[in-house]
This record gives sequence, C-alpha cells and structure tokens, in this order.
Amino acid sequence: MQDPQERLQAKGTAPLLRLGLQHCEVQAGEQFDPAALRSERHSLLLYPAAPGEAGLAAEPLPPPERLRLIVLDGTWRKSRKLLHQNPWLAALPRFSLQPAEPARYGALRRAQRPGQLSTLEAALRALEQLEGPRFEPLWQAFERFMVSMRRQVD
Repeated sequence: MQDPQERLQAKGTAPLLRLGLQHCEVQAGEQFDPAALRSERHSLLLYPAAPGEAGLAAEPLPPPERLRLIVLDGTWRKSRKLLHQNPWLAALPRFSLQPAEPARYGALRRAQRPGQLSTLEAALRALEQLEGPRFEPLWQAFERFMVSMRRQVD
C-alpha cells in the first residue's frame, strides 16, 4: 500500500520491491477497498505492534506460501494516516520486527526513534524472517542502491 506522494520519491520502496519480487502488487492511494485484497492467504501487516500488543510471537504462522505481507510505503506520519483511514488495515495481525542490527540506511534517512528502519529495509528483513535467507540478491541490490544514494549526497 503506497501513499501517493511516495510515487514521486527517487528512493521509493514499491518500485524497488516490484523489481525484485515475483508476487509484489502495489496499490497507491489513501483509502483502500478491503474487498480488493481478499485472498486465501493469511494477511499480515508489517508494522510495529500497538502499545500493549505482543504481536505474533506466540501465534504460529502458516507456511510462507500461504502468507501475504502488507507493507505501508510512506513516511511514519503517512503510514499512521493510512492506518487511520483504513481501520481494516489496523485490525490485521501485525508482523513486527525487532531489529538485530543497525539500520543500513544510516545517515541517508532520518529516523524518529532508534531502531526505525526504512520501508524497504523492513520489508527485506521481514521476508527473511518469514521465508529464510533467499533474498541475498535483493540485499545486494539494496547495497548498490545505498552506494549510489551516498554518491548523490556527497
């Protein structure tokens, strides 16, 4: 789910994930029809757990081929707005990351709190946690992207 303003970003997550993932679907907008996302797959929202929520730690998950990971592509402010405007999204089970290593984006993006990741990096980490270490080509593309972004900043 992509905030419309993200389509204009050179470092947008959705186009990069679409290039690297066979089953990536992107929907841009502020309000989404839950019927358009109906599927036999078990949907998870990649987003930090709400205060007081444990997330999915105790819940057994279906096999990866039965999962759908929904990612909100936008700033933290915009992602909160998407949740507010789409209560059905907020009601989905949340897949929350506990970053084991520092963000790779480093100085190229501003985080509001320690441990916050870019949408792209969070999506790659979530996919690895759900499906295992088969996403090395995407990580390599991410690293090349980071090198090119650093050159533009310098």
